[in-house]
Amino acid sequence: MPEAEKRIGRQFPTQSVVLPYTQTKGGEAILLYDQSSRKTMEWQQSMLYDIMATDDDGLWVHIKFGYSIPRRNGKSEIAVARSIWGLLHDEAVLYTAHLTNTSTTAFLKIVKILDEMGFVENDDIKVTRQKGGERIEMLKGGKGYINFRTRTGTGGLGEGYDLLIIDEAQEYTSDQETALQYVVTDSRNPQTLMFGTPPTAVSKGTVFMNYRQDVLTGRTQDNGWAEWGVNKMSDVEDVDLWYQCNPSLGLILSERSVRGENRKDEVDYNIQRLGLWISYNQKSAISRDEWRKVLAERTELPDKPSVFMGVKFAKNTSNVSLAAAVRLSDGRIFIEAIDCRPTREGNSWMMPYLKNPHIREIVIDGANGQTILADEMKDAGVKKKPILPKVAEIIEANSMFETAVLSGTLCHSDQPSLEQIAANVEHRAIGNNGGFGYVSILEGADVSLLDAALLAHWICATTKTEKKKQRVSV
Repeated sequence: MPEAEKRIGRQFPTQSVVLPYTQTKGGEAILLYDQSSRKTMEWQQSMLYDIMATDDDGLWVHIKFGYSIPRRNGKSEIAVARSIWGLLHDEAVLYTAHLTNTSTTAFLKIVKILDEMGFVENDDIKVTRQKGGERIEMLKGGKGYINFRTRTGTGGLGEGYDLLIIDEAQEYTSDQETALQYVVTDSRNPQTLMFGTPPTAVSKGTVFMNYRQDVLTGRTQDNGWAEWGVNKMSDVEDVDLWYQCNPSLGLILSERSVRGENRKDEVDYNIQRLGLWISYNQKSAISRDEWRKVLAERTELPDKPSVFMGVKFAKNTSNVSLAAAVRLSDGRIFIEAIDCRPTREGNSWMMPYLKNPHIREIVIDGANGQTILADEMKDAGVKKKPILPKVAEIIEANSMFETAVLSGTLCHSDQPSLEQIAANVEHRAIGNNGGFGYVSILEGADVSLLDAALLAHWICATTKTEKKKQRVSV
């Protein structure tokens, strides 16, 4: 029997805007890159042809080109190949990234490829290995060079380049763009290349999202775009979608490794692995209009709902809040604030709610009261042992809540008290890795009611649905 054909990811974008062209330098870049141990894949070759298309005057057809691809597919290799071509064709190249480690990784990758191509350090090329200030410069055969930098609000001012690379473009901010967009203005043949993944709720950049929207709606000239991704919230277990959205799946990315990824946060997985774009301003918190869009005008709860409770002891006020969440039949999570009371009233008022026989899980946050309430629940006969979340879980809960509001996977019953706080908060930093929580922008307002609701939402979203026991009749 003939061997079954190996399955690979979709080799052309799910959505793109490419201007017409008849000639390209892409083939030259591919030949240079493929002289190393690394080899371009079909989709990377197609991208290089489009990006490096030229007109009759030898100028780039696309002065700017952006592309979005889910993680671990090899999207940076396109920028590496483009940069090497520029180095060997007398271009001044600025390779920028959000993190120093990212730009350093690109630098080391290009140095290795040049070595495999036969270029000798200190003879053919000069390599500067200063962390955060790496540079590769031609010594023989040309005047090209590549500088590697971490982006700042002032980086690049006063310098001139032919090619500007924006790696991790989802973090590219407007103040960074103000500093960098003019560095290629004086070039006779400038080009800017932006690439990354769709922004998440904690991404600070807005330039990448706005650029994509402008190109796809025809509001730009001389610009191109390509992306791999779904256009709506989709089933994270759908293997066909994995192949549709990940061009390197089956090539350098295995189905087994994707299957082993954590898909508990469905919204985040839709963004990171399925390439979903959610249109919102990542730098802002929830607006009133965004909150009103997820209002559930009619809510039909399941006959025997699994109820998830969130309790938050406020950090800056002497209040405690209680909220509930239920998963609806359409997959959305319905949240409802129950009450917010001063802690001096005690915790007994919560016990009738926490004793509800439909309670599935209870989450309590707030070091100033969670242990006391847990003990009181036990004394009151509440059988369900509460969950006391860690900092990482609080960060996850906040991110999941905001993304759920903005993607429409959450709904509420139009409670004025909850809307007042939900539509009047801003982010506060939690931890050292970009995590956030909420703080009220209204003087004297208590954010604990929102915190209780997002805790209930989090535990509802991350708890597996109970499977009904099958009844067998004999």
